[in-house]
Amino acid sequence: MILPIIAYGDPILKKIGQEIDENHPDLTQLIADMFETMYDASGVGLAAPQVGKSIRLFVVDASPFAKDKDEDGKPLEEYKGLKDFKKVFINAQIIEEEGKTWKFNEGCLSIPKIREDIERLPKIRIRYMDELFKSHEASFEGIAARIIQHEYDHIFGKLFVDRVNPMRRKMLKGKLNDISKGKVDVAYKMKFYKKK
Repeated sequence: MILPIIAYGDPILKKIGQEIDENHPDLTQLIADMFETMYDASGVGLAAPQVGKSIRLFVVDASPFAKDKDEDGKPLEEYKGLKDFKKVFINAQIIEEEGKTWKFNEGCLSIPKIREDIERLPKIRIRYMDELFKSHEASFEGIAARIIQHEYDHIFGKLFVDRVNPMRRKMLKGKLNDISKGKVDVAYKMKFYKKK
């Protein structure tokens, strides 16, 4: 089932998600719904807070990036290994980040029509559970690491626009306010926060 994506301005996007266990109600269905919702919105990652659940869960599928090639048709190095990069991350904990910061243009399904160059470290080591609650510890780099870092921020109440420098953020304020009020045209289902 396609779920509405929570728009910028809703307090749930700023909350730290709760850890969950294998008895979390309807978890298998939620994960399936999150993948379906993400694909419907042409995303490569989606975190539970973006569908109204304040829990430490996110899904990623980076395969759309695997198609990116240079002008000679050769796969770009930073896009290597993304073809089958589809994962579920539960109770994730980044334990190490390293390398020289690099910029990449990011967007977010909760903040449509805004993209910004965001600096992140290129390599991460992360501990997490998969959908079967099997424990993993793995290293990722490049685009894969960046997608994980972006979604990981969501489960800790941080948005990519929080990483933009204050001057640029000021310039985005009007657009962000419009999104929070529902004054944005999107091709997927969204839920806008109504202040009480």
